[in-house]
Amino acid sequence: MIIKSAEFVMSNSDVAKCPKSMLPEYAFIGRSNVGKSSLINMLTGRKSLAKTSGRPGKTQLINHFLINKNWHLVDLPGYGYARVSKSSKKVFQKFITQYFGLREQLVSGFVLVDIRHKPQPIDLEFMQWLGENGIPFSIIFTKADKLKPKAIKNHIEDYKSILLETWEEMPNYFITSSSKGIGKDDVLEYIDTLNSSITN
Repeated sequence: MIIKSAEFVMSNSDVAKCPKSMLPEYAFIGRSNVGKSSLINMLTGRKSLAKTSGRPGKTQLINHFLINKNWHLVDLPGYGYARVSKSSKKVFQKFITQYFGLREQLVSGFVLVDIRHKPQPIDLEFMQWLGENGIPFSIIFTKADKLKPKAIKNHIEDYKSILLETWEEMPNYFITSSSKGIGKDDVLEYIDTLNSSITN
């Protein structure tokens, strides 16, 4: 897939106010310092489509972007950021779960995970919640340029061993690096394939 156009549509905290069109949606979510904005900018080829910041937790709303005039990329707030107040976390949690539970246009979620770290309970719990609620998702391992190939393989094996304790199979996953452009084509081809299966 070649990204010919990418434009901001709207931001809000109310799922009911999300775009009314029935275009397919792909939602990106992860812990607040996982590199989500950088990944979105890398995928779309736009340096500042999603706002990057040295201060994690910048995304605090549901952000819709229209890609190639035929699908929406959805940037969701990061979870698990300590400096956000408890009341704000509850608000985020509410509209994140409402989005995944109510948004009929959602085709798949992408859960971003920093490949440099061992499996974190908060990521595993969120994936478990998605699975229990029958919400399709893939894992995107970010910042792959920070590790050697063997370390990447070992960390993915750590995830597999934990997830396969309760899952029948390992969820679909991608290895990416926003700074090096690693994984861009794989993620976009996957979205393109899903879009094709919807329209055919």
